[in-house]
Amino acid sequence: MKQIFALITGVVFGTGIAISGMMDPAKVLNFFDVAGTWDPSLAFVMGGALVVTFIGYRLAWKRSAPLLGERFQIPTNSTIDMKLVGGSALFGIGWGIAGFCPGAAIPALGTGRWEVALFVAAVIVGFYLRRLLSSVGAATATN
Repeated sequence: MKQIFALITGVVFGTGIAISGMMDPAKVLNFFDVAGTWDPSLAFVMGGALVVTFIGYRLAWKRSAPLLGERFQIPTNSTIDMKLVGGSALFGIGWGIAGFCPGAAIPALGTGRWEVALFVAAVIVGFYLRRLLSSVGAATATN
């Protein structure tokens, strides 16, 4: 049942990304080009997402447990460290350069554009590289 709801959620998200035009990196990059061909539509998409999220969380927190789980899994670490800052900066730089965030790139794979496939491949390599570097750092720290 969880997989079905995950699939439905992914389809709704991907449909929203497609309808809003956020699969087009030029549209995203134009949002960042304030002095040139500025396109404010990304701000409206983000604003709409914030409204839906705000309402969704208010409804969810009224429940004692999630619909498909035993308990809510809430992060307890609120530390702002260099890994968080560096990862956020890397995400923002990549988004600004490529015009994609990973969430929009996955549905954009359906366009068949090689740039999207290259971006998703780079994200996957980045995930594994980070995991590798973390394990090497942990092994070095214990020696």
